[in-house]
Amino acid sequence: MSGLAAVTALTALLAQQPSSPYLGSVPAGTVTAEPLKLSVVDAVQRALKTNLGLLLQTENETTADSARMRALADLLPNLSGSLRESRQVLNLEAYGFPAPNPIVGPFNVFDARVAVSQPVIDVAALNDSRAATYRQQAAKYGIRTSRDLVVLVAVNLYMETVAAGSRVESARAQQQTADALLQQAQDLKASGLVAGIDVLRAQVQAQTQRQRAIAAANDFEKFKLQLERAIGIPVGQPVTLTDTMPYAPVPAPPVETAVTRALDGRPDYMEAKSRLDAAHASERAAFGALLPSLRVDADFGGIGQTIAAAHNTYTMAATLRVPIFDGGRTAARRIEAQSAVRQREAELTELRGRIEYEVRAALLDLGAADQQVQAARTNVDLAGQQLTQARDRFTAGVAGNLELTQAQEAVATASEAYISALYAHNLAKASLARSLGIAESSITSFLGGKQ
Repeated sequence: MSGLAAVTALTALLAQQPSSPYLGSVPAGTVTAEPLKLSVVDAVQRALKTNLGLLLQTENETTADSARMRALADLLPNLSGSLRESRQVLNLEAYGFPAPNPIVGPFNVFDARVAVSQPVIDVAALNDSRAATYRQQAAKYGIRTSRDLVVLVAVNLYMETVAAGSRVESARAQQQTADALLQQAQDLKASGLVAGIDVLRAQVQAQTQRQRAIAAANDFEKFKLQLERAIGIPVGQPVTLTDTMPYAPVPAPPVETAVTRALDGRPDYMEAKSRLDAAHASERAAFGALLPSLRVDADFGGIGQTIAAAHNTYTMAATLRVPIFDGGRTAARRIEAQSAVRQREAELTELRGRIEYEVRAALLDLGAADQQVQAARTNVDLAGQQLTQARDRFTAGVAGNLELTQAQEAVATASEAYISALYAHNLAKASLARSLGIAESSITSFLGGKQ
């Protein structure tokens, strides 16, 4: 599958899944009676603020940040304070002190204390913290990846809507032409120059074009609804698209340069690297769980029967923990960590190859789309000339209406091919920007024919 076909397939897949977060949004603003003028840049900016897929990815980064804070807390001092006052009665015999009167009390105990616990050496906790930091970095890169995807979806939906609007204009123009030809056929029949079958053919063609215009207008409104849903425009807000579907060739960079640029700038590639680093850190943490750990604990406070009679006391302790046997828990964790490393390595290798494929395919699609636009434009001119000549021949009585009908269909087919070629060309440019990892920063210049 080519790069352009892959993008189209992605859009089609999203369209088949109405619950896809990248086709949804959190609408912002209020509905007004005045139509909202919307350019492709406006659509992208709105999508980057309201698209549901991006908002969810942002929350994933927040979750990763909180996980990093929890992992880091295992390396930082744990400081706590306590204030306790009690009244006690003790039985000395229960503690092994026989006495004629073993009952002591009642008496008061007041204890105010500050305690601190600090890990000194803990290889497992240190690497767990590093792994969480790498995961947070991966989540940040994931946001950039999501933003590029949102840009691509917004541009694609906008261009689809513009193409649908162009089809409406083309269908209405062809309908007007068909109505004029029908009137011409009726006039010629009234003059006795053509047969009734020619009028009937003209009537069928006029109705066919009217049906196409109705269907095209309906598709255009549905595409607008889909665009509005993805970029956060409130339901019921009238929208006017201000950008057309321009033809602006973009110079294609050398393949090797483009691949290098993509590998240096693609956020999903950097995300995969960060996830591999996190897996390596988790593997080191699993091995670190087999090593001794050292922790220092201390407390300081005052204790006595009353606040005034309290005396300062403190405790300091160093605890060396040496793992001996944990029922295979650490060994299982080590095996899982090693497996995760192999998975991340395989994913990174596959992604590198996929990025190179996407860049090469995008460049091929861009070149092919440019040639298709040129061919389609020429075909539109030729079809128009064919229709003009067929109309002249029909008026002169040297050809029947069948030739004219075929010429009309040729114009309709050529117009549809030209609109599709323009859409494919603009989508190819957007796909190239996405494959290079610069969709958000460069999509406007790419659509304008610049890098």
